Amino acid sequence: MADFIDQILLEKKIAYAIFDNELRLTRFSQSLKQLNPDFLIEKEIDLWTMFPELIGSEEIIEEIVHNKKKKYHLEKLSIFRSDGKQSYYNLTLLPLKSPPPGLLCIVADTTNETTLEQEIRQQKYEIELLQASLAGYGNYEGFQILGTSEKIQKVRETIEKILNIRQAIILLTGESGTGKNLIARIVHQRSIQSKAPFVEINCAAIPDTLLESEIFGYEKGAFTNALMQKKGLLEEADGGTLFLDEIGELPPAIQAKFLSFLETKKFRRLGSTKEKNIDIRIIAASNRDLKAAVDKKEFREDLFYRLNVININLPPLRELGEDVIILANHFIHLFSNDFRKKVRGLSESAKTKLVKYRWPGNVRELRNVIERAVIFAGGEKLTENEILLMEEPSPASSAGPIPMSETGLSLYEIESKLLKDALSEANGNQSKAARLLGLTLDTFRYRLKKYKIPH
Repeated sequence: MADFIDQILLEKKIAYAIFDNELRLTRFSQSLKQLNPDFLIEKEIDLWTMFPELIGSEEIIEEIVHNKKKKYHLEKLSIFRSDGKQSYYNLTLLPLKSPPPGLLCIVADTTNETTLEQEIRQQKYEIELLQASLAGYGNYEGFQILGTSEKIQKVRETIEKILNIRQAIILLTGESGTGKNLIARIVHQRSIQSKAPFVEINCAAIPDTLLESEIFGYEKGAFTNALMQKKGLLEEADGGTLFLDEIGELPPAIQAKFLSFLETKKFRRLGSTKEKNIDIRIIAASNRDLKAAVDKKEFREDLFYRLNVININLPPLRELGEDVIILANHFIHLFSNDFRKKVRGLSESAKTKLVKYRWPGNVRELRNVIERAVIFAGGEKLTENEILLMEEPSPASSAGPIPMSETGLSLYEIESKLLKDALSEANGNQSKAARLLGLTLDTFRYRLKKYKIPH
């Protein structure tokens, strides 16, 4: 009967081991040894020697043995076998209620499932990377940076000067929504390596634990679940452009490694001792004040100066005057074609409304406003009522001069009170509070942190 049960367990790739209340092995299924010949299985061997992954879980296991906890489950534990292969298994611990108390360990081999999951994740990643690379081949060559204001003219002139200087690192700064991503693609497409890959990574969108492997790649077995070798984004961008958006969010450890790459143009995959040399253009972007981040020890000073070779600051839309009308007309043309509408422009009252608005979301917000207006447009010109904007904060000047006293005022206290009042008015909604003060969300959060205001 026991052999029959062992055969069933083996077919299901399941095994068990039983430990006494002192966590010494007393019994096990024959399928355990067959699942993995490298398991240390001896009479009286202790739990920690057999399953070293459980070290650190002593309190939990003690609760299970004394029936104070019903179950403890660990998934995708890995073990390197003597034959060079890597196995994965799930481990479930259950209490044995019959006296004397003990511990039942159920082992389920999940090597095939885990390997398949890893391959699927890898294929999804490769597809996403391919899609990002293909997007870089979009037709930006005929696109010009729209606007006639002095600040936009300066941005345009700077870009023209650096197009063919491939070795120079470019740092794009400015508020969220000012078009840093678009500028990076235009620089790439109009430069000498326009047909080469354009690879983009948002440093704030990937968990810190994955970011290093995404940028530098890894060798098979470099860490748990590294079932195959994988190129990083640096290698994928070889010969082209690597665009690092939100570079201010790079963790400190990766900042140091990335600085080393910028200095030498060489790097190593995780788990490798072999250096790789690549030739790429680096464009970085941030809506954070990186110099302030350096002062607060949140960003490496040496990396900041290495990135800040050519700094292009993209001005907020509220500083571009009549350029908002040029951009709005561009989006009207774009969405009219997409939605098969006959909208041809803006009424005079709509133009005035657009120019007076502060645009906390910048060009991205303008695009969304025009898209919505075109969808619901009733005529050939968008009217003031069809331009739906977020509620504007009252201009500070309308409140009259702030009364002064002979002893002076505390700017710290005034600004701190404004932040608190805005949060109170917005019922704790930070996005709304930021709009009430005419600030971006990032700037608002920075000031909350600066004044140590709970949020």
